[in-house]
Amino acid sequence: MTVSSPCIDICELTPDQNVCRGCGRTLDEIARWGSMSETERLAIMAGLPNRMQRERAKTGEN
Repeated sequence: MTVSSPCIDICELTPDQNVCRGCGRTLDEIARWGSMSETERLAIMAGLPNRMQRERAKTGEN
């Protein structure tokens, strides 16, 4: 079975180390990803675009 993942192999934390710049997940989410249910992973993935947009706004990135 394939595990859904937003990882794009750009593993770099934002300056405040809140989220990964590549996928938008928190360190806690990344650590727990393999043990989460597919439903949990999909729910997190649904919110990642908004999270990444907020993080870019905080750092002034486009």
